[in-house]
Amino acid sequence: MNWKTEWKPLMWIIIVFVGCFFLPIDMPRVQSALMESLHLVKWYAREHVLLCLVPAFFIAGAVAVFVSQAAVMKYLGPKANKIIAYGVASVAGTILAVCSCTILPLFAGIYRMGAGLGPACAFLYSGPAINILAIVLTARILGPEMGIARAVGAIVFAVVIGLLMHFFFRHEEAEKAAAAPIMAADNDSRPLWQTALYFAAMVGILVFANWGKTDAPAGLWHEIYAAKWLITSALSAALALMLSTWFKLGFGRVFLASLPAIIMGVILPQQPALAFTFGVIGLSTLSNLKSTRDGEMGEWFSESWDFAKKILPLLLIGVLIAGVLLGRPGHEGLIPSEWVASLVGGNSFFANIFASVFGAFMYFATLTEVPILQGLIGAGMGKGPALALLLAGPALSLPNMLVIRSVMGNKKTAVFVALVMTMATLSGMIYGALF
Repeated sequence: MNWKTEWKPLMWIIIVFVGCFFLPIDMPRVQSALMESLHLVKWYAREHVLLCLVPAFFIAGAVAVFVSQAAVMKYLGPKANKIIAYGVASVAGTILAVCSCTILPLFAGIYRMGAGLGPACAFLYSGPAINILAIVLTARILGPEMGIARAVGAIVFAVVIGLLMHFFFRHEEAEKAAAAPIMAADNDSRPLWQTALYFAAMVGILVFANWGKTDAPAGLWHEIYAAKWLITSALSAALALMLSTWFKLGFGRVFLASLPAIIMGVILPQQPALAFTFGVIGLSTLSNLKSTRDGEMGEWFSESWDFAKKILPLLLIGVLIAGVLLGRPGHEGLIPSEWVASLVGGNSFFANIFASVFGAFMYFATLTEVPILQGLIGAGMGKGPALALLLAGPALSLPNMLVIRSVMGNKKTAVFVALVMTMATLSGMIYGALF
């Protein structure tokens, strides 16, 4: 046996064995933390996998199949016009009301298609950070100055982080640009407006199916929430019509694939997620028929499935770990919540950087960061650390980092996370000093 090569596996075996041997499962806090991790992953599976991640996987797969690499390279590639590339990437979140996990398939899709590191990272940050509904909710609950600071900070963050990522890895980006093949003109089989409407329908389904409930009894946001499933159904019908005509699948096959979802929607209107599930099953089945498996539809499903099997396991593992350490909102994991509240008071450097790190590792579903912050501020959290958590938390999470690492590698992921934490800390200190 060659101990020069085998000592590392031996050390890992010893570490895991010792950890299992002395596992403190009799301690109440450890038992509670383990239960919290299971509660969190159950909640995540119910609330985010079906309605958030599945549509995101299909959109990412569609990007890989129906958006030409020439178009991605033209607008987001290493040689693209910087103003257009960063401008588009930095405001993407105003359209995509998604969390730090839902953005990952879309980020992986455009990055794999050849998008430059800078614009891709700007998109990765802006997607969950510049959520118009979350910004409005922040302004209403935490004050207009906090809402404005969050909006301005998120847009500036997206551009600056993207530019810095490009600068730090400019040599790799130069090599990537030099190695990129010269793309021929885009000769899609269908007009651009058809492709745009097709993506708009899918993005609309993602956004409205996940439209969050507000506390207000009236108003525009409340009315949209009340009609969210009607809007989602209309967009689904529009998507079915596009698949029937522009994608030449035929009305008969699309209708049969949609029929179970329609029946569930009529029989059990109070369970819209069930109809949504049957719709996903119908679309997946339609993509894998013998007559469609080798065409665009089959390729679309294949790409979507490839994203799902690579990303979903890492996300679930990350959610379990985050649940053990931090628990669910309103519940505790191994780290007591009073520790967090006591460490983020005032506007010191430590308070701001702790808020940034805590926010970066904790998982926040879309809009949940606002009531959590409201409770922390009531417990004594300073305004600066509150903004730092707002700027770092929605854009990052432990599950999110695991997936980013699988896409960009260790070094780029570490730099991206460090940039988010550093800028969130500095912004919190400046805001805390001003307000």
